Amino acid sequence: MLLSEAGNVATKINTILEAGNIDLLKNAETIALFAVGNKRDELVAFAEVEGISWAKHSLTLALKLEWIHAIRRTLWSLLREYHPLNSSSKSVAEFYELEQKINDGIDGFLNTFFISYSNYKDELILNQRKLVEHLTVPIIPVSSSIAVLPMIGILDTYRMDILKEKVLKEISRLGIQTLIIDLSGISDMDEYTVSNFQKVLIGVKMMGSKSTLTGLRPQLAKKMLYLGINIEINTEIKGTLQQALNEYFEVNS
Repeated sequence: MLLSEAGNVATKINTILEAGNIDLLKNAETIALFAVGNKRDELVAFAEVEGISWAKHSLTLALKLEWIHAIRRTLWSLLREYHPLNSSSKSVAEFYELEQKINDGIDGFLNTFFISYSNYKDELILNQRKLVEHLTVPIIPVSSSIAVLPMIGILDTYRMDILKEKVLKEISRLGIQTLIIDLSGISDMDEYTVSNFQKVLIGVKMMGSKSTLTGLRPQLAKKMLYLGINIEINTEIKGTLQQALNEYFEVNS
């Protein structure tokens, strides 16, 4: 009866079992017993586990929703068949009490399941964002006081915001005295990004550190000149990253 109520899910039971080791039929039995038995705490705890498991294996929420509604319909079909009402007021009162108990329990399961699923996904997205931010702005210490920031790809507004925030934090955290920013992997910046990049260099200086730019491409240098931006006020410029590293380590050796 349950499988006939959930046609889409029924065809995917084995797939879901293989993908996430989730036994939908066994879980349906557990949900039904907890709901009918008014075991709210157990139902909530089970929903939290289910939400994480479903999110972890990226299973479709529509399938879960269909499955829970199928469980609800099946329960009521069975109750209609095996728990018929008579005309007494006691029987009617018992029916409404049972209706509230089952529906509230299943609704509570769904609510907790979706919250658990959402929280897991949000945490996953946050961790992925932190990883992306680290890869986007990879500050690499090369000595106790010198670090290198190799920039590759496109410097857009989002990446520049990450750059501004992370550079200042890492200077403080790592005690960086010299930050070498290598731009050899950046072919161009728009006017807004150039202006914000200048603010990054000013921020490095305000933190009591020194910045050095390397690998500045001709096209980008021309744009800075055209915009009237004199970055040399706040930074030192070297031709290549290798040149800058050779000079700094020669001085410090």
